[in-house]
Amino acid sequence: MIKKRYKVLVDDNFHFMDEKHRYGSGSFDTYDEAAAKCKSIIDDYLRSALEPGMTKEQLFASYTMFGEDPYITGGNEDTFEAWDYARNRCMVLVKMQRPGINKFIRDIDNE
Repeated sequence: MIKKRYKVLVDDNFHFMDEKHRYGSGSFDTYDEAAAKCKSIIDDYLRSALEPGMTKEQLFASYTMFGEDPYITGGNEDTFEAWDYARNRCMVLVKMQRPGINKFIRDIDNE
């Protein structure tokens, strides 16, 4: 049996540095697969937290207080920077925030 090279672990920003709130979210053969899982975890939180009229700063503050902070172990590649990714996604999601766009995004996600 071949061991997967990369593992995604997830910390809870609300319980910063409290390992009993950490959980595993899969093992992957490639760094790119593991990074995609991390991005998915962050995107799920940001979409659920985004409210009409929120600024990117408010959304990012919500993430850093209450969101999940995934990271990758294994391999020699650069580490995944969850907060950097979240900051960039906040800009994108807030720019997309127009009447009806959030429903459109949720509809696409549920297909």
